[in-house]
Amino acid sequence: MNIKQTAKRLSPAQREAEIVRGAVGFFAEFGFEGQTRELAARLGITQPLLYRYFPTKDALVERVYEEVFLRRWNPFWEELIVDRTKPLGARLGEFYRDYSRVILTYEWVRLFMFAGLKGLDFNTRYLELLRQRVFRLIISELRREFNSPPIDEKPVTAMEVEAIWGLHAAIFYLGVRKFIYQMPVDEIDEVVEMELRVFISGVTAVLEK
Repeated sequence: MNIKQTAKRLSPAQREAEIVRGAVGFFAEFGFEGQTRELAARLGITQPLLYRYFPTKDALVERVYEEVFLRRWNPFWEELIVDRTKPLGARLGEFYRDYSRVILTYEWVRLFMFAGLKGLDFNTRYLELLRQRVFRLIISELRREFNSPPIDEKPVTAMEVEAIWGLHAAIFYLGVRKFIYQMPVDEIDEVVEMELRVFISGVTAVLEK
């Protein structure tokens, strides 16, 4: 999609936001090998003007990471996971439905894949955020559900983390099928619910054993 627009005067904040929006779409389409010269042309601005806002391509790429992966993170997710006024299954269902709507988008999935192929540290940084702010909470709540020792008494095990990776990988793969393989993926909410039921059934058997 060509996003070149007629020249117009914008405030610095508006111009920066326009560049970032354009960069998100541009890199999602072409990957991080895409050149800033081409991006500037698509935005209808000069390359020197782009560099006034982002002195290097690395600075622009970092801003894209913040825009797509950090600003779309919802702190309410963490509160939801530990809200014990609701059954654990209901909490996890609400979280994963909302989380999947954030990550299963054209921009999120393709930027995440391109970052990995390019060797950027987006993936490492984001996945560590996921481990610390979501995985630990879910493991803690699962242990409480099944009367297992809390995390402060028994550290999180590699197998517990792997179990949750499996669930997240299954959900993320829906986006890969849709936005990388160009395959139809319908009724995503229902599929996410099904994947969660499979996870809970499996982890229940393991924890009870």
